[in-house]
Amino acid sequence: MRTPSSLLADRWHPSAELVRRAALAALVMSIVIVVTGGAVRLTGSGLGCTTWPKCTGESLVPTPKMGIYGVIEFTNRMLTYVLCAAVGWAILAARSHKPWRRTLTKLGWAQFWLVMSNAVLGGITTLTGLNPYVVALHLIAAMGLVWVAVLMWERSKEGDGPAQPVVSQPLIQLSRVLVTATGLLVVAGTLVTGAGHHPGAFTDLKHPVPRIPLDYDRLAQAHADLAFITVGLSLAVIFAFAAVKAPPAARARARELFVVLLAQGLLGFVQYFTNVPEILVGIHMLGATLVWIAALRIPLALRQRPEEPAPAVPAQALQNA
Repeated sequence: MRTPSSLLADRWHPSAELVRRAALAALVMSIVIVVTGGAVRLTGSGLGCTTWPKCTGESLVPTPKMGIYGVIEFTNRMLTYVLCAAVGWAILAARSHKPWRRTLTKLGWAQFWLVMSNAVLGGITTLTGLNPYVVALHLIAAMGLVWVAVLMWERSKEGDGPAQPVVSQPLIQLSRVLVTATGLLVVAGTLVTGAGHHPGAFTDLKHPVPRIPLDYDRLAQAHADLAFITVGLSLAVIFAFAAVKAPPAARARARELFVVLLAQGLLGFVQYFTNVPEILVGIHMLGATLVWIAALRIPLALRQRPEEPAPAVPAQALQNA
C-alpha cells in the first residue's frame, strides 16, 4: 500500500544539503521550545491556562480575563505546532531523499513521538498544579528530544555505512562518561529549580504551588559540585584528545564544551548570589541546553560513517547484461 510520504518521495528528491537543513531546523525548534517553556515558568504563567487540552473549561484559547499569563502559556502551547512542522519537514526530507535515508526517517519519527508524549506530559503538569517532579520530568523529556534532534542532525552529515571508530575504545568510553556527567548535571538543575525561587505561577496562600521539600542551598551546592566534576572531565578529555592527536573536529568540540561550561558556571554563581533574577535563570536554561548539545556532539566526532556500499550485482545478471 502506498503512503502519502512514499507518493511525495516519487515526485520530490531533496538534496543532501536540504536534508541537513531540515534536521537543523528541527534541532533549533527543540531548543526554542525549551527556552519558551522556561519563559512560561519565569513569568509565573505556568497556570495561565487553567486546564488542558483547552485553555479554560469553556474556551480553547485564553480569555481577556486571564491577561498576559494566559497569552504566554497559550503561545508556548502553539509553538508545539511549529516544532511539529519542523520535525515533519525533516521526516519528509529524509524519506524523499535518494537514496532513502531510513535511519534518518526513524530518528525523525522518534522526535515526533517525543513531542507528542511531552505535550501530554505538559498537560499533566497543568492538571497537577505544576507538581515540581512532573515539571522536572517535562524538562528532562525536552532534553531527550534535543538529544535525538542532535543525533539526526549529525547523522545527516554522515553516510549510512557501519560506524568506524577513529580513536581507541578507552577514549570513546571517556567521552560517554562525560556525556553521563553532563546529563546528571542537567537533571540536578531541574531539582534545584523545583526547590527554588520560581514556582511557575502566582497563586494564593491557600493553594500554593507545590515545591520539592529539600533544602535549596544544599541542592544548589550539589549542582555546583556536579558542575566542577563535569568541568574536570571536560579538561581530561581535552588533554587526552591532544595526547593521541584525535581528529580536529573532536578536539574542537571538546574545547567548545569546556568554554560553554565555564560560561554556564559563571552565570550560575552570579544568579545564585543575586537572588536568581528571572532573566539570568532564562539565560541559564539556554546555556544548559547548549552544554547538553556540546557534550552529545563529542562522541559523535569519534567515529566515521562511510556511504553505504551499493548492493552487489549477481554474476548471472552481469552475464545477461
